[in-house]
Amino acid sequence: MPVPRLAGHGDALLGTPYLIMERLEGETIPRRLLRDARFAEVRPRLARELGGILARVHTIPPDAVPGLPSEDPLTGLAERYAAFEEPRPAVELALRWLAEHRPPPSGRHAVVHGDFRTGNLMIDETGVRGVLDWELAHAGDPAEDLGWLCVKAWRFGSREPVGGFGSREDLLAGYAAAGGVPPTPEELRWWEVYGTLRWTILCRHQAERHLSGAEPSVEYAVLGRKVCEQEHDLLLALGLTEPAEPGEAADPLEGAGTGTASPPHDRPSAHGLIDAVAAFLAEAEPADARLRFHARVAAGALRIARRELILGDEHWVAHRERLRALGCADDAALAVAIRTGALDGCMDEVVAAVRASVRDKLTVANPAHLASR
Repeated sequence: MPVPRLAGHGDALLGTPYLIMERLEGETIPRRLLRDARFAEVRPRLARELGGILARVHTIPPDAVPGLPSEDPLTGLAERYAAFEEPRPAVELALRWLAEHRPPPSGRHAVVHGDFRTGNLMIDETGVRGVLDWELAHAGDPAEDLGWLCVKAWRFGSREPVGGFGSREDLLAGYAAAGGVPPTPEELRWWEVYGTLRWTILCRHQAERHLSGAEPSVEYAVLGRKVCEQEHDLLLALGLTEPAEPGEAADPLEGAGTGTASPPHDRPSAHGLIDAVAAFLAEAEPADARLRFHARVAAGALRIARRELILGDEHWVAHRERLRALGCADDAALAVAIRTGALDGCMDEVVAAVRASVRDKLTVANPAHLASR
């Protein structure tokens, strides 16, 4: 397998466990891999190559890796979701679908990489140079890795389902050619929906690092408002919504103006101040790359805040009316009703309400995502 050679490891380098690995040359940044001309020739070959690499990963006997975790994937995911004590109707729809459509046990048990995706692969003009980030490795059904690579989040705007590079058919052909036993289309879809839900919950987990006060971060704070992107992708994966047409996904900030200041306050208005700071952050070019990234994230946070100032009251009234029509006091009550089947007699209305709620959240957090496919 293409992995960096381990040069050394230990438990205490400046008080921190460490790994020292071989330096590999290549690119990991998805937008470059999926758009730069220098990768144009290798891109069409990558889906098949990645299938072959995964087939080789899955030949590793789980017993050969000491301490490798293993759990029922759906049970583990449901427990992590429940730990937030934040019921989400879209997540409940996905959990029910996964429970009702779970394929029979495949009998396949292997080392699963756990995060095999665009962004964790080092690639050059010749192909894959290194598979990175093995910290989520565990024992399980190898189809999990194949489904995870097909999750929409790892396409980064591309229409190609396998990491943005190619087709599922090419992925499975490469997997079979290297000796793997490909999952059926139904199994692969199940794991793709599972992966989308898993990423939804992982995003919420990252946001918790900020919300709990354990690790205050503008990046993790904004990620909390991006969870709705994954809820939208869940509804897409389940066939419960459709991408918006480009004209339907207009940014509420376009042409919104900055309004007038509220007396006795002077100009610019609160909206104008938000715009001014967002523009400053968007144009800032700190020497440190990490600071540049956080400046862009902070500018995005201000745009989210301004959209909420414009639309928040309207969205709250609409959301309250949707819940009232279903006889639910809040999202938690709707989530419980979905879980228990209490509203199974009006599931079309339930799905419509969840879809509208996610759409409103996404219109504030990232309206462009509504049109992504």
